[in-house]
Amino acid sequence: MPAWLEVLLAVIVGLIVLLFALGWVGNARRHRALEARFGAQVEEADAALATARAADRGWERAHLEAAARAAHTRARPGAEIRALQLVQVVDRPGTEEDQARFRVVDAHGEHEILLGRHGDEWVEI
Repeated sequence: MPAWLEVLLAVIVGLIVLLFALGWVGNARRHRALEARFGAQVEEADAALATARAADRGWERAHLEAAARAAHTRARPGAEIRALQLVQVVDRPGTEEDQARFRVVDAHGEHEILLGRHGDEWVEI
């Protein structure tokens, strides 16, 4: 094999390794940014829930979580919930248009559950 071909192959392999490393670093930065944004969404939802609960007693966290767990069980029987996080609260005037969005993590991945109020009950929309 000629020396120039060996040099060319070494350069190509070096470029592939460099591109792989840059992609890995970029993906790690993106993942950290998404985690930070999601954390801010959870904090915002918790603050909105506190405000809504102060104005309307229908926003009990335990009732919301129970409804989200029940909806998850109906949609994915047997899938154990690993994490349940409230990520959005929509508290419109009245009660029929109220919504709560949960992020559920189970063995099959991440899922969203959107709940709405009908009377005093929370149901999946």
